[in-house]
Amino acid sequence: MPFVIITTDKPGAGAVRAALRAAHLDYLTAHQHLLLAAGGLLDDEDKAAGGLLVVDTDDRATAERFLANDPFSLGGLFESTRVIGWRKTFFDRQRIK
Repeated sequence: MPFVIITTDKPGAGAVRAALRAAHLDYLTAHQHLLLAAGGLLDDEDKAAGGLLVVDTDDRATAERFLANDPFSLGGLFESTRVIGWRKTFFDRQRIK
């Protein structure tokens, strides 16, 4: 069962996000074998407000470790994070269950 990671940035943390973005993207690229999907969440003004990652692992500890080692986490960007198990029903435009 993959895990969805939902993150919410701390208010006013745009400078932290900007400073860490390149390292964050490098981290995701280095671990892309674990990613089914990843991208930023936007507020109503189309500004970055957090992120959503779908990590392809059956092990919650692996998903939590992946999140903990992300430069955004290490740099203190997030106000909150959630790691949630995800049961695929539709994937890549296909019903699978």
